[in-house]
Amino acid sequence: MIILDLFLTFLKIGAFTFGGGYAMLPLIQEEVARHGWLTQAQLVDFVAVSESTPGPFAINIATFVGVRTGGLFGAFCSTFGVVLPSFVIILIVAKFYEKFSNSRVVKGIMSGLKPAVVGLITAAFLSILKTVFCIENASGVSLHDISDGEIWLLLAIFIASAVFAFKKVHPIILILASAAIGIAAGYLLNMFGIYSGFDQLLS
Repeated sequence: MIILDLFLTFLKIGAFTFGGGYAMLPLIQEEVARHGWLTQAQLVDFVAVSESTPGPFAINIATFVGVRTGGLFGAFCSTFGVVLPSFVIILIVAKFYEKFSNSRVVKGIMSGLKPAVVGLITAAFLSILKTVFCIENASGVSLHDISDGEIWLLLAIFIASAVFAFKKVHPIILILASAAIGIAAGYLLNMFGIYSGFDQLLS
């Protein structure tokens, strides 16, 4: 039953992933692909939507996957499943952490989790990069045809992000500005009939 599968799958993801939403992404990718709920390209789109909407990343993507595969009740079950382990664990930790916070064992566990979390986030980043820029076929893996316009756009976004981070621009301003730019870009792309590449707009 799809509803039970959604709950148990996201319960497992929530219980066995440390480090927040991005660290969950490799396990989400594996489970979603194993069940055949979404393609990698669809999952990347869901990641983009999850990052563009308010709320924690893990909850957002669990909700999107749930509603896509099991409707409204599927969204509830997948979201409840991914939240439940963290809720229970944090209640236990909050009760006992202060008592054991100076323990060498606890400090060792925390020190060991930090590089593991960084590794999981890096793996998620590389997996998304591969999905966006690479094509897998019978002859192996090859790069998508990336236009000059897309390259310039990527560079512009990277430079703008670095400048905004250095200037410590308020995140709300960045979110609103990004939304406005995205809406304007989508309108222009539809108006010009362009659905891939930005050469006609940037030439």
